[in-house]
Amino acid sequence: MTADEPQWLTEDERAAWLAASAVLIRLPAALDAQLQADHGLTFFEYMVLAVLSEREDRTLQMSDIAAATSSSLSRLSHVVKRLEAQGLVRRERVPGAGRRTNAVLTDAGFAKVVAAAPGHVARVRDLLVDAVPAEDLAALRRIGETVLGRIDPEDRCP
Repeated sequence: MTADEPQWLTEDERAAWLAASAVLIRLPAALDAQLQADHGLTFFEYMVLAVLSEREDRTLQMSDIAAATSSSLSRLSHVVKRLEAQGLVRRERVPGAGRRTNAVLTDAGFAKVVAAAPGHVARVRDLLVDAVPAEDLAALRRIGETVLGRIDPEDRCP
């Protein structure tokens, strides 16, 4: 094998990759379907509301929300605009230099995410947490943290 030749996956590596990629694609869609049916929220909208709900002041800069949700600022801006139209979030300019904006979770937004959380957690439990033995869940956590460390070595998520 030359230096320019790809290092192809073995049969076991390929099977692991295909299983992991299928989960990466299908799990968000399954979570999205439950949230849409029960609360009229996409999974991404729920994640934005949840990130804000976990902050003591329910406020976070848009760039930090984008990092926490692995989103572009453009995508986040469109979603926050929709949430703002529903009265779930409001945007506030951050004083000072630069074009920084905070998103603030409204009382209605907090109520929405609190109402959606039990069903979402039940679906996460059904699809993942209760589906694997505890030792596999611990291994999944270690794997996830290791891969995330390679994707985002600076750990930019708030």
